[in-house]
Amino acid sequence: MKLFKKITINRDPNKSHIPFRLNFLFFIVFLLFAALIAQLAYLQVDYGQKFRSTVNSANNTTATGNVQRGSIYDSTGRVLVGNKSHQAIQYTKGLSVASTKMYEVANKLGEYLTIPTDTLTDRNLADYYLAGAANLKSVAKKVKTSSDDDVLYAREVAYAEKHIINNLTATQKNAAAIYYKMSSAYSLSTVNIKSTGVTSTELAEIGEHQSEMPGVKVGTSWTRSYPNGTDLSSVLGTVTTEKQGLPSDSIKTLLAEGYSRDDSVGQSQLEKQYENVLRGTKSQTEVKTQDGVIQKEIKKYGGQKGDNVQLTINAKFQKKVQSIIMSAAKSVGSGNPYSPGAYAVVLNPKTGAVYALAGASRNLSTGKVSENALGTINQSFVMGSVVKGATVMGALQDGVITPTNSTLTDTPIKLAGTAAKTSWFNKTGNTNLALNASTAMEVSSNSYMMQLAMKEGNFNYASGKALTMSNSIFSKLRGYFNEFGLGVKTGIDLPGEASGYQGSSSQSQIGKALDLSYGNYDAYTTIQVAQYIATMANGGSRIAPHVVSAITGTKNDGTQGVVKTNVKSRVLNTIDVPSSYFDVVHQGYWDVVHGSMTQRTGSALADISPAVAAKSGTAETFHGTTSTETLSLATYAPYKNPKVAIAIVFPGMNDSTTSKINMTTAQEIYSAFWKYYSK
Repeated sequence: MKLFKKITINRDPNKSHIPFRLNFLFFIVFLLFAALIAQLAYLQVDYGQKFRSTVNSANNTTATGNVQRGSIYDSTGRVLVGNKSHQAIQYTKGLSVASTKMYEVANKLGEYLTIPTDTLTDRNLADYYLAGAANLKSVAKKVKTSSDDDVLYAREVAYAEKHIINNLTATQKNAAAIYYKMSSAYSLSTVNIKSTGVTSTELAEIGEHQSEMPGVKVGTSWTRSYPNGTDLSSVLGTVTTEKQGLPSDSIKTLLAEGYSRDDSVGQSQLEKQYENVLRGTKSQTEVKTQDGVIQKEIKKYGGQKGDNVQLTINAKFQKKVQSIIMSAAKSVGSGNPYSPGAYAVVLNPKTGAVYALAGASRNLSTGKVSENALGTINQSFVMGSVVKGATVMGALQDGVITPTNSTLTDTPIKLAGTAAKTSWFNKTGNTNLALNASTAMEVSSNSYMMQLAMKEGNFNYASGKALTMSNSIFSKLRGYFNEFGLGVKTGIDLPGEASGYQGSSSQSQIGKALDLSYGNYDAYTTIQVAQYIATMANGGSRIAPHVVSAITGTKNDGTQGVVKTNVKSRVLNTIDVPSSYFDVVHQGYWDVVHGSMTQRTGSALADISPAVAAKSGTAETFHGTTSTETLSLATYAPYKNPKVAIAIVFPGMNDSTTSKINMTTAQEIYSAFWKYYSK
């Protein structure tokens, strides 16, 4: 008997097994999704906060670094101001770096690096000591507690200053100096711990242990160098040191422009005037941090060295003129105790390009003479008769004389209640001369110029008559002077230019208007006198002097590159008068040197070739109650096609001097000029 019946299942060979296989795959996928959801729940619930903190603590930030400043070149391409590179030990501060960590790094770095400690304050030493966790804990036990952290720390600092810092060792003070520099840095900014004088031993040891000192690295710093001397240092200017940092009077503006507090920046003259050109573009480095600690630095942009400034000044000619002025100042100093120095400016009268700014400042107490080329733009002096060309031009414009009708008699001017005012050659009235405008300039007639001023002031002069002129004559005379640059800023591309000095214009001082007419009242700078004679020489265009000719780039090898910007001449105003007016004045300048009258004042220049035109000046001045003189000279050459204009001044000379130092100095400068600019 069969208990089981064989069952036969008939299968259709044309039907597939796909439904079965799909169900199996769906089951596997379900299991995987379940596992993924379980893992996500695990990460989210159990470790979510930890991972969120980790992500938040990671950060990518761009840090910037300094680059070389642009160089300053003379007109021939000589480097006047360059850069000297130094290997430096630097520190890049991470985000929210604890003071205890910097304390540890400073101590470690101090094992291999020595820096000056003489500028450390008691507070610097106390901050360093308290940055050590054990030190802080120890001191905290010895001061009165406070719920205010700032109050508590102040007490801790006071305790450390009184009881501890005097006992710090030299090693600790060295580490304190390092700590101070590190702690002064902003987050993700780089500071130089030691920028110059790093020894090969220091470099080797720091390099070997660099991984033990987070943020410490070997880099490069730069300082300004002067490969061709410092003859023009007062004009070139200076940059701040790392210790000085940004100037306090402009720190907010500079910080807003992307500077760091310890950046070097131009602080005077050309370095300051052309800071935006010279500064360059900072490098950019992507800094990856984790928990405030720098993990990796990737340089994204290497920075761009600053552009260069090229001057109109030939360094060799400048050096020669400066030497001439220094020697002259020293030579007159022994016999002229109140001489404060000497100054000279050499210009291109057609473009305003400055060929030389030379100055010597003399200490009246010690007699020491020092370079002060900047005195040509910021020191004012009563110049004397050099201004008489402007007086004549003003009278021509005012119509009180004409080119064909300008004859007046030089005679002592005698007004009621005052001493006679005379020309140098006619003190007593025994040498009365009939003069026209040109010959009046030739013999430097004070009387002629005073008569012009009285005519312009509508005063009919008669000997012994009271001067009743309106004080508006002051503004009239000064207006004509201003046209040529006397008594107004010249517009030179240097900061700190003075505008000169104006005496009182009150009615009670009306007699001083006569002194003003022949250059014995208001005070002018040497650069103003140079601009005045240049304007006369070129036929009436007052051009702003400029010491910069171009902005240039830098080649890959570090040398001067192509011109990016040429500095164009800037005409400030034009004296629009008939050419015959200038003919009168030009003839006067020529006659000063080459005229036929025995009283001409510039005969010492007659042998100079090419032939020059000039106007000398002697102003009556005082040092306290002691009478002195200013010797001056304004000159240009060649007479027919002027290529150079020169202004010279020697203030504070003895009033009895017969010195021709202004003339001999001009001869030397002309000789040097044609040597260097003959082409």
